Amino acid sequence: MPYNEHEEHADLILACEDFSSDEFLHFHCFYSYEEGILAQLMAHGPVLLKGGRGTGKSALLREAARRLNQNPDSHTFGIYMSLRHLPLLRSQGGQYEAEFLRILYDQIKEVTKTFGCDIEPFTDVYATHQALNHLSDALQKRIILLFDDAAHIGRESGLEEFFDIFRTLSSNKVSCKAAIYPGVTKFGTRFDVYNDAKIIDISRRKEQPEFQKFFLEVMEKRFYAQIQKCHFSASLPIEDVATFLGMSVLGNVRSFIQGCAMLFEDTTKVTFPLLSETMIRLASDFFWPMLEEVKVKIGIYAPLMDGSMQLAEKIYEECGSRKATSFIIHRQWVSKYAKPLEILEYVGFISKREASRSLKSGGRGTRYALNLCNTLEKMAGSRLTQDLFSMWMGNTQEDTQFAANTSVFDDIVLGNPDRNQEIGILNFPITILKKSKSFPNGLTDDKIQRLEAKGWKTVGEVAEKSDAELQQVEMIGPKTVMRIKNTVEQAIWM
Repeated sequence: MPYNEHEEHADLILACEDFSSDEFLHFHCFYSYEEGILAQLMAHGPVLLKGGRGTGKSALLREAARRLNQNPDSHTFGIYMSLRHLPLLRSQGGQYEAEFLRILYDQIKEVTKTFGCDIEPFTDVYATHQALNHLSDALQKRIILLFDDAAHIGRESGLEEFFDIFRTLSSNKVSCKAAIYPGVTKFGTRFDVYNDAKIIDISRRKEQPEFQKFFLEVMEKRFYAQIQKCHFSASLPIEDVATFLGMSVLGNVRSFIQGCAMLFEDTTKVTFPLLSETMIRLASDFFWPMLEEVKVKIGIYAPLMDGSMQLAEKIYEECGSRKATSFIIHRQWVSKYAKPLEILEYVGFISKREASRSLKSGGRGTRYALNLCNTLEKMAGSRLTQDLFSMWMGNTQEDTQFAANTSVFDDIVLGNPDRNQEIGILNFPITILKKSKSFPNGLTDDKIQRLEAKGWKTVGEVAEKSDAELQQVEMIGPKTVMRIKNTVEQAIWM
């Protein structure tokens, strides 16, 4: 693979939404596991694509839309639509429906221009349903709508309206697909999640075919230049490094890329101590800070975040002492800590593997895989040895088990959801958007000062501004506007 200009900044991009079309095609790869999901996204029938942050949902939706539209003679066409719009976040009922249909109309109108046809603005959901069916007949093509960032933890104000729209628009001529996150339970009264859509869990596991091949190619695509300068030993070949790091972050692509950036930051030789240091850095500088970041974004569940952090500490202290890669937690604790467990799964701390598994002490519980970066951090010495590496790669250790009568969770204080809680980040000063570990592509002091000079003080105020309003700021052009919007979206969206 020859070096090209993309490599200069590709390692800094963590979200697929931030890639241009050409860059997206260059830096993304899909194997048999993903191909099966893509086939279902491109086929007839409603689908909900479920996964935590950075698992690759957006990449799959974008790729499905690209493939659907690459052949002009195809009998289908796809419309990829991001729902990262602040008005949607703040509305419900009729207001949500009106805003959603406005955004959908703009997207469809843009796409149908290529077919030389036009459509009238949508007035309501049923009129939209009819208009899309008529458009399908006119073009002799089946329409596939791919909704990204459809349903988040803590963003429940418009969920019932969304799933009602999702169900209503679905027909034999229009197929709806949507990306959702763990913990989305507010589907509404008309949407039957078991009958109105197929749910696909996107989680990647080491046992899956081509797991190693996938993460090795991601590493080579993103960090080609750095890899050429590095030496990999016989005891630690690049294939094993990619597999182990992918397994350690529970198959999460975004976390894997962040880990690679740390691993290749300033080195010419990959060793066990360096890999160990990378994992500890991921735990302390990436994963644990993510819980703090989510705390100001999660809205109604913000009061549960301290309890979620306590739960994570307890789990990792116990599992770290046993060098465990997974745990089984009795169903009574799963019931009590349902939302905190969903939050921990969302941020990549744990990943559900089995819904029901027997415990040695009696009863049944849920089995979760662990983020090994956090496990290593809690181990005595916090050091990755060759023996530990081999043990974890071979998955030879037993699960840690949390029985019904365990006292481990006794002192956890869990708050209650606050239905009136607004998303905290919206009220933060825009200085929070400054380039930092949280926002590696954030704003410079100069740009922040220019925004403040316009009288805009908070993240929420900047988020509400249109492209035209932002371009009225002195020395801010279209490229800077895109950077501002991307940074604001990263700050607000989960």
